[in-house]
Amino acid sequence: MIRVSMLLAIKPDDASRFYQNLVNQEGFTLNIVHTIADTRAVLADRNQHADVLVIDNNLDETVFALVSELRHSYPRLLIVLVDEEADFGMPGQADDLSTDPFKNDDLVRRITRLMSERRMETLRSDSLPAVRNFAKKLRTATGMIGKQQVAVESCFEMGYDYVAYYHKDAETPLRLTLRAQMGPNAIQAVAPKEATADDLMSWVQLNGQSRIAGPEDRPNHPLVARGRLGAIGCVPVMFNGVTYGVMSACRERPGSITQENVLMLELISSQLAAALSKESKI
Repeated sequence: MIRVSMLLAIKPDDASRFYQNLVNQEGFTLNIVHTIADTRAVLADRNQHADVLVIDNNLDETVFALVSELRHSYPRLLIVLVDEEADFGMPGQADDLSTDPFKNDDLVRRITRLMSERRMETLRSDSLPAVRNFAKKLRTATGMIGKQQVAVESCFEMGYDYVAYYHKDAETPLRLTLRAQMGPNAIQAVAPKEATADDLMSWVQLNGQSRIAGPEDRPNHPLVARGRLGAIGCVPVMFNGVTYGVMSACRERPGSITQENVLMLELISSQLAAALSKESKI
């Protein structure tokens, strides 16, 4: 069964109607907000998680700008626009659009299809050469450190200027420690040896969701925030609901990390997490 954490950004007058139509959908959990500011705040909160954002096209005149912004910062967030005043429409940079969300469960069916397609996208990408080559290297790597280093090397070979893996050493309080890195010696020398409570690595670890960030974004990697690097894609190293750490891949040029790049990082990281789960049982 597909499980979906849904963030609903809708007008207050519509909250009751949306809640009543969606609350009993099996596998769906709901979080409702009424402003663009609250939408940003919930998505940025490392203690909250959203698979899908459903947003009323008429919530605010800045909805389309918000969708464009979120498409970059949260590359794996599915976005569905709702416009009940239109007979038809184009989703633009959103993933889909519903003009009659509750007729024949239109909204639920669209979300379920998008979630299924996302999983199929991952399966199709799993056949890509870079991922297959990593799988071969992973089988011959020795111990947890060896597997972590091979994963970093494989990500680095995909065209990044600096890659680092931070491993979860403690849950409460959270402690993420640098275990493997590749890149220029000058960058490696100043890279943080532990994540801090307010940086991007901790956010991804706690939220379980990938993020892209540039120098102006928060939370961030310290070297990107200070302009030493231009862009970062940070993904959870997660398997069967357990997050073992985070993979951070950086490039010098701002805006150079795409959704497709993040998908490949997620594929590498999920294989690493599966291998780490076996090592932890030995």
